[in-house]
Amino acid sequence: MTYGDLVSSSGEVLAAARSGDGTAFDALLAPHLRALHVHCYRMLGSYADAEEAVQEATLRAWRGLPGYREAAPLRHWLYRIATTTCLKMINRRGRDPLTAAAEVSWLQPYPDALLDQLTDHDADPAAVVARRESIALAFITALQMLPATQRAVLILREVLGWSAREVADLLGTTVAGVNSALQRARATLTDAPDAAPRALTGREQDVLDRFLHAWHACDIPALAVVLRDDVTMTMPPQAIRLVGRDAVVGFLATVPADGRLDRIRLVVTRANGHPALAAYLPDDAEQWDCRGYGIMVLTIHDDRVATITGFPDPSLFPLFDLPATVP
Repeated sequence: MTYGDLVSSSGEVLAAARSGDGTAFDALLAPHLRALHVHCYRMLGSYADAEEAVQEATLRAWRGLPGYREAAPLRHWLYRIATTTCLKMINRRGRDPLTAAAEVSWLQPYPDALLDQLTDHDADPAAVVARRESIALAFITALQMLPATQRAVLILREVLGWSAREVADLLGTTVAGVNSALQRARATLTDAPDAAPRALTGREQDVLDRFLHAWHACDIPALAVVLRDDVTMTMPPQAIRLVGRDAVVGFLATVPADGRLDRIRLVVTRANGHPALAAYLPDDAEQWDCRGYGIMVLTIHDDRVATITGFPDPSLFPLFDLPATVP
């Protein structure tokens, strides 16, 4: 029997959860968990860290639920707990603000299939779309270059639409302090690359198709044609940043599978609102089997690939519902 069959109002579910009913508590949190996870991902830049933060925040919410007095909506209360949890994690791990995107060694992609689970029946549809757009990989990377408090202020004010007073109450500061932090955060993000996620146009799909064809044909000159002159390539957790077509092409022609790109199978997926490619490398033991190696997230501008962010981490594949091996 579901709680929809058992109770007639969310108030009864809340009362049951307060009394220690774990099933009621799960039902209470279920509509908010994906949004909370995405919020923690924005704060932390890592899917795995967001998982840990949500688990910790859920435990804190369970313990603190008897003290929840409904002065604010439940999701607002949950966001408060998730934000303070993330701030504590950042402090515990000593993650100081960074000066370069390549230094964000903990960066991980976020599957679009999970972003599709974001819903907010109380929000304006345009606000929901705006929240999804704030998951772009360039934006997530730029956030990690902000001090933790500025990061929280920017996300709460400009992504979630909290008032300056609400943010000040959460962070134990003043409205003036929040406004000052927001101004400094905006100034830092002014120099961040513009890579807002959106559906691919027909011409951009053509660029992706030509990239795939050139890769699988091991046609390096054709691959170079689909890259911008100023294309950049990064590979977290390594502090590597290649800038310019020559540098990126030189890497692709020599490093992955010793330049034998035709031996690497690419499978199309999506991450952070961008096209992404899962790379499978041949197994040394059985040359006809390919094992998951990593995921590349691409951005496309002006009919060329503008950025390539590679994540050499097979543990990401289950998040994207990708098989560990392919023929």
